[in-house]
Amino acid sequence: MKYNTLLFDVDDTLLDFKDAENQALRHLFQEVAIELTPEIEHTYKVLNQRRWKEYEKGNMTSEEVVNGRFGELFAHFGKEVDSPAMERRYRSYLNQGHKRLGNSLEIVQDLAQKADLYVVTNGVAQTQFQRLTESNLLPYFKDIFVSETAGHQKPKTEFFDYAFARIPKFTKQETVIIGDSLTSDIQGGINAGIDTIWLHPEKNMQPTIQPTFQIQTLEEIYEILAN
Repeated sequence: MKYNTLLFDVDDTLLDFKDAENQALRHLFQEVAIELTPEIEHTYKVLNQRRWKEYEKGNMTSEEVVNGRFGELFAHFGKEVDSPAMERRYRSYLNQGHKRLGNSLEIVQDLAQKADLYVVTNGVAQTQFQRLTESNLLPYFKDIFVSETAGHQKPKTEFFDYAFARIPKFTKQETVIIGDSLTSDIQGGINAGIDTIWLHPEKNMQPTIQPTFQIQTLEEIYEILAN
């Protein structure tokens, strides 16, 4: 194949993060007996995404992102909560979200026989390991690189330096990253000097950061790898 080292993002690339997030939020709000209105849900997702973008830029730690997000959410609606405590309950539900996207398991199983597969992900290590384990994806990856344990996050070059140093016989020319985030995965790959594959289901969307390749479904990766 064209590449012998494949770096996979997790959320919304292999696993359905949106489903996991929605389920976790519903369970959390049921537990605390607060109605999860569309306005609250939308506000949470907007502020959560903004906090993770700040993390990508190095302006917040991952702990600050997660431990402060429910406090910020409820403050927006004039309420005060124990934000870290709510995060712990939310995290217990989020860890259970392991719905796979499409036939990602079959694709990963097949590609693992043809190349070396690695996970490169931002977030909380325990959550990602649990979700990868319960989705049955974990055994097909040579190693899992999580920003929490790497000490750096995508798209920073330090994150990729950390991963590259732990990949045997690594060469940039034979490595590609596959992910859904332009600012994290694609920009990270560009910063690291490797090729990039942007997975995005919407047609005719012009990326603000230019990937090497674009695909709408994970199956299309075979066309790229065969060339």
